[in-house]
Amino acid sequence: MENLDLVVLRALKDWRLAGKRGLLATVVRTWGSSPRPVGSTMALCEDGSVVGSVSGGCIEDDLIYRFTKAYAGAPQNEDMPHGAPRFLKYGIKADEAHRFGLPCGGTLELLLEFDPDAQALATLIASLEQGKLMQRSVNLADGVVMLREAEQPEALAVSDTALVNTFGPEYRMLLIGAGQLAEYLATMALFNGFAVTVCDPREEYRGSWSVPGVKVVSDMPDDVVLAFKADRRSCIIALTHDPKLDDLALLEALETEAFYIGAIGSRSNNEARHQRMIEHLGQTRETLQRLRGPIGIFIGSKTPPEIAVSIMAEVLAVKNGVTLPRDMEVAYAKNNAGVASSGADAMCSI
Repeated sequence: MENLDLVVLRALKDWRLAGKRGLLATVVRTWGSSPRPVGSTMALCEDGSVVGSVSGGCIEDDLIYRFTKAYAGAPQNEDMPHGAPRFLKYGIKADEAHRFGLPCGGTLELLLEFDPDAQALATLIASLEQGKLMQRSVNLADGVVMLREAEQPEALAVSDTALVNTFGPEYRMLLIGAGQLAEYLATMALFNGFAVTVCDPREEYRGSWSVPGVKVVSDMPDDVVLAFKADRRSCIIALTHDPKLDDLALLEALETEAFYIGAIGSRSNNEARHQRMIEHLGQTRETLQRLRGPIGIFIGSKTPPEIAVSIMAEVLAVKNGVTLPRDMEVAYAKNNAGVASSGADAMCSI
């Protein structure tokens, strides 16, 4: 699954290029609890097709009903005219909150853009596909869109005259090693909107790769890390257990802005990796602070799919700026429980 913003924008662009009417709905304000955060988007076609979401489903159903009715031969009854953008609130009253499936006290406000320009959508999509961070400004008086490249992500902002939203390029994940664990982790990353690249120079692993939608490369991992050009929306994870493949790649990763850098392995393996990088690669305890390991959260898992869940959970927590309790750290939890750093712990168990 691709980045949801891109999925929504591409669908809307295709509808408009086909001559169909459509709208773009954006969550611009919320009060109390809300099923979807500010900035969430949904595209709706005149035939009732919908991509994306702004709630748990009930608001989407209402928008589909109102929009398709508006263009079903009864324009005199339309509630949602074309033209300038307009705001629409849901959940102001208790009965509305119940009707639209909003949590108690929840209210959200949408901005509806009617028949967005297909060329402006295509330009935005092309920029995002090139890895650019883009700011999209919508004039509330006439719906005219202005695009410019942004230097850093900014929260959605609404004034009396414009809606300004930042669309970032896809989050990216680089996995070093094409084994079974990488297949499970790549699958989960795809469903969470990451673009995934897998690097493994070993043909015996790379040749049996079976997850579609993943870019698989055969160059040496440190060269791949350099070419990957990781930014603040990137994560790099080493899964081979082979120092010849992992160590130099991790060294290059630590020179990037990647928001998550980690390597699989037990507590003893992790400590041995740190020692190697300090003794032979010029690192210090301080320079290795960003290198995570053992990676994942402690859920007592030992199988590849469960380990992948553990790792993906930690990646998403870091991505979303959530500080996990210390007792969820693998090393801390095992040390606190008196689990010996040997035997089963020498495997990839989490």
